[in-house]
Amino acid sequence: MKIVIPKGIKIGHYNDEHTGVTVVLCEKGCICGADVRGGAPGTRETDLLRSEKAAQEVHAVVLTGGSAYGLESASGVMEYLKDKGCGVKVSGKRVPIVCGAVIFDLIYDDYYWPDKAAGRKACENASDKDVAFGQVGVGKGATVGKFRGMKYATKSGVGAASVKVAGVTVTAVVAVNALGDVMDPETRKIVAGCKGKNGQFIGAEERILSGEYLKLLTGNTTIGCIITDAKLDKVAANKVASVAHNGLARTIYPVHTDFDGDTLFVMATGKKTVLNPALVEIAAVKAVEKAILNAVDGTADYEIECAEEEDGE
Repeated sequence: MKIVIPKGIKIGHYNDEHTGVTVVLCEKGCICGADVRGGAPGTRETDLLRSEKAAQEVHAVVLTGGSAYGLESASGVMEYLKDKGCGVKVSGKRVPIVCGAVIFDLIYDDYYWPDKAAGRKACENASDKDVAFGQVGVGKGATVGKFRGMKYATKSGVGAASVKVAGVTVTAVVAVNALGDVMDPETRKIVAGCKGKNGQFIGAEERILSGEYLKLLTGNTTIGCIITDAKLDKVAANKVASVAHNGLARTIYPVHTDFDGDTLFVMATGKKTVLNPALVEIAAVKAVEKAILNAVDGTADYEIECAEEEDGE
């Protein structure tokens, strides 16, 4: 499977045996939007991404484990960028704009979360050529279908997928830690989720609707970053992020619940002109859909390619 990383973007991971962090870097800055759904989000700097806010660029998006504790890793990303001279100029200082979101993977007896040092290490590991996906970075502690306990959950990870449309690249990087099942939209078969004692998937949506599981375990969430070389303004980037949630709705059942904090970011480098942002929106849905399936597929094989920089107008 070919993953295309737009020019100017790097992706890096760091993890220990329990949890981890994934960072998407754009050291020169790029337009960014976001859409936060579900009842239990853990986010950083999403307010400034609203279309009416003054900020026009971000320098990194952090996807991290550790629940709210993991937001500490973004400080390490800021420090790394500051040391490289990246950031918005403010009164003679550089302030890197680093947004982020968390998944809940506090599933061990003790507390483990990506700290400031972990965020910096993820940056140091960042590349546009040699990037792994699966049970790495933020995907290390990710699971699907925990509401009957970890014994019956499915191991997940962080997946990626690219879609090209009208000369523009749209790539999604998604960490899947959902309450609901992951279903292949083509076969309509569950590929990850909560299992019964016989090891077969029980069908989360149907069981929940039956009233069988009224005390659901909190702490889930699917988060991701859509990266494109399309030229978008903040309004368009926010719209792409909103529409891209359809990719979650096509593959996760149920999704956007009170026990999820599903969040998608969009980073647009602006290298290529796109005549209609709707093309990016539709491609983003497909990329997110495919990335989610890849996140739970332990056999996925990736080939990384850096996108060309020429304008595609």
